Amino acid sequence: MNRRFRTAVIGTGHMGRHHTRVYSELPESELVAVVDSDPERAQEFATRFKCRALTRIEDLFALNIDAASVAVPTIYHRQVAEPLLEHGIAVLVEKPIAPNVTEATALLESSKRYKGLLQIGHSERFNPVVMTLKRMKIVPKFIETHRISPFTFRSADIGVVFDMMIHDIDIVLHLVKDTNYTLEAIGVPVLVRQNEDIASARIKFSTGCVVNMTASRLAVKTERTIRIFADDAYLSMDYARKTGIAITKDANLDILKMAAEGRFEDLSQMKHADFGSLVKIEALMVDDIEPLRAELSSFLNALRTGSPPEVSGEEGVAAVKLASDIVAALQHHSHDHNWRVSL
Repeated sequence: MNRRFRTAVIGTGHMGRHHTRVYSELPESELVAVVDSDPERAQEFATRFKCRALTRIEDLFALNIDAASVAVPTIYHRQVAEPLLEHGIAVLVEKPIAPNVTEATALLESSKRYKGLLQIGHSERFNPVVMTLKRMKIVPKFIETHRISPFTFRSADIGVVFDMMIHDIDIVLHLVKDTNYTLEAIGVPVLVRQNEDIASARIKFSTGCVVNMTASRLAVKTERTIRIFADDAYLSMDYARKTGIAITKDANLDILKMAAEGRFEDLSQMKHADFGSLVKIEALMVDDIEPLRAELSSFLNALRTGSPPEVSGEEGVAAVKLASDIVAALQHHSHDHNWRVSL
């Protein structure tokens, strides 16, 4: 039987508490410690999940920890993760990898220098919806994403691009597999004066794929959707509801054949037809699994097998790069600007 990995969580905020819970439940994990600068909070979680309470990451090094999640505020990611990597501890850093490209690149270089496993916590990548998209091997031509929600007041120190749109940025880069692009963006600060609360970006990749992304934390409802148009399919997916539909060319060859054979002089002759009844729409089968559980299982499996992490440090840097370019475009927006950037 494979041994259980000794795990720890640094930071017991919104995401850290979920990492702590999942590590305590995974059969391949033995949760050894939680670390938080607030001793009362650390003890609260240690008591709840039956592990050690620590206030300094240095105290982890004597506990033979195999893997740890870093769930502290983004500005401290590099400061916390680098000593862990130096001591041979595999690290999962919550998204984004760092607050800027310089810090992100430095952390990636540290993982290479210490030959340590570094995975980035873009948990939406493990959403069953995204896993379904991956299985279908769709080559997108146009993508549209919407991610809106009420303001939570958790991330008032950053704008909506790094707070929310970063999820879709990672998924788009994963699907398009291109890091050369031009972009235009606009955003508006409403509640937080120095940062955008609403943002929209249009990105044109060198592959020809065009992406529209919208994020807002001023909505009265929550919506997390993606629509993908390809040469042979149209997909509409809802992350929150874990549902989706597909309209594929092969399933609709009959109506296409009818048009090609000219059974009517032009499509206007079908104006009274019920389009929904003619087109074959397939409901996609989406597994109902918790993305964070799948993410942490993937992380520990990469540690066990030596395989590359599902979300690599390089991908984390690429997401921060695109997010930073979008923020720069927001800050310098004009109708005549067209930002050309590449990695």
